[in-house]
Amino acid sequence: MSHIYMKKTNVFLTGATGTMGSAGLKELLASKEEYNIRVLALPTRRDRRILAPYEGQIEIIWGDLRNFDDVLRGVEGSDIVLHVGGMVSPRADYKPRTTRETNIGAARNIRDAVLAQGDKQPKVVYIGSVAQMGDRREPLHWGRTGDPICVSAYDHYGITKAWAERILTDSGIRHWVSLRQSGILYPAILNNYDPIMFHVPIRGVLEWTTVEDSGRLLERICRPTVPDEFWNRYYNIGSGAEYRISNYEFERLLLEAIGCPRPEQIFEARWFTTRNFHGMWYLDGDVLEQYLHFRANIPLKEYFDQMSRSSSLPLGIKFAKATKVAKLIPFLVKPAMAFMAYKKEHGTQRWIREQNPLRISAYYGSMEDYRAIPDWKHTDLSRPSDKAVILDHGYDEKKPMEEFTIEDMQKAAEFRGGKCLSTSMKKGDWDTQLEWQCAEGHTFKASPRLILLGGHWCPECFPYPYADEPNPRPWQWDAEARRNPFFAQMWTPLHNPSSNNVYDAHIFDGWE
Repeated sequence: MSHIYMKKTNVFLTGATGTMGSAGLKELLASKEEYNIRVLALPTRRDRRILAPYEGQIEIIWGDLRNFDDVLRGVEGSDIVLHVGGMVSPRADYKPRTTRETNIGAARNIRDAVLAQGDKQPKVVYIGSVAQMGDRREPLHWGRTGDPICVSAYDHYGITKAWAERILTDSGIRHWVSLRQSGILYPAILNNYDPIMFHVPIRGVLEWTTVEDSGRLLERICRPTVPDEFWNRYYNIGSGAEYRISNYEFERLLLEAIGCPRPEQIFEARWFTTRNFHGMWYLDGDVLEQYLHFRANIPLKEYFDQMSRSSSLPLGIKFAKATKVAKLIPFLVKPAMAFMAYKKEHGTQRWIREQNPLRISAYYGSMEDYRAIPDWKHTDLSRPSDKAVILDHGYDEKKPMEEFTIEDMQKAAEFRGGKCLSTSMKKGDWDTQLEWQCAEGHTFKASPRLILLGGHWCPECFPYPYADEPNPRPWQWDAEARRNPFFAQMWTPLHNPSSNNVYDAHIFDGWE
């Protein structure tokens, strides 16, 4: 049924040639009588080919997110900005500096372009990531917005998404929202063949989102019926309980979809890491659905079957699936999978072969821990518990937001091992920046909304590419856990922060 609006909404979309952005563009075009659509895309052969069918239906700005003038052209006259674009993994793992320049630079450009509109500011929708939350294995595999920001070591993508979120949500933009996207299921995911496939713990979890649900979300957030209370908050994006699975369950479903044997037949258990990868099930995953009603609620197995019938599958996979040769002769598949495990730079077994102490510490704990990994026969493949451990955010969450005072902020800061240096605040004002101090004595300004609702804390203690420094700081999560009770409740159960292990010395390698 068509929606009857008074006038068309002017939408500016970044990332229209990517997975989520292209799905959103299709949904917007399906209601094109309600939207004027403008997109920003790189003038590459690939992007021109993808957008060619839409010429005449949308306005295309051929430019770059890193160029302020290109972003300004997109923002001017817009009612809403859907900022979906940026560098993502696994490409981000190979191009960390470009990832930083693109993801953080784009956030700054959008902030400045929106603020330049004065009283005619468009609303801003920022697509964040579950990668901002880092390692959340059992028993802490259930999470929500407001939990500590904790990007996994070497996750260049996650760092830039967390930093960009901080830029946009504490910028002074009047209406913004940060939607932390989970892993997206889409047919082309069956084509992925990269060492990152082994960076996930077998019993780690993820609450996946389908690409169609993601596209519907982008269109529905543009509707004028979205209430004012929706804005200036953080939400987790997921397709619901049906899509809460373990990494082992995902591998099994994916391999079945492309006609391959079970994981035990073509992988070694040791190829998979045991820690340091993001993913969780959402305690608050249904909140966004209650506002936007974007889920199709397709059964998970049915969705994988649909993906396996996609015309976008490569010929090799189509042949293997049709002939069942991979299932019949699994020993032919295993060498191809081993190639990825031993591939230079990001292959987990390459780290072991070369005795890389930093990577081994981050992803396995130690060589002793690595050697203790059991074979498949003795590996626990059970589904993680449906029981949730809920982290304490350090303030009374049942208290109405309009009743919060400086005393609440002081209590929250103390729980984070620091102080709220501001001596007063307007009652119920979550957006005016206050002055804070962390346990290390660093002082910084941030809004209560960013700290309490977003889960952020001191920018100088975390591995952000801060200010104009040429490189990010090292990960020091063990040290942070020793001084920050808020952070420790998430970190300590999964690590041993009482020891001065190699993890405290982590730096970026390969920061191009």
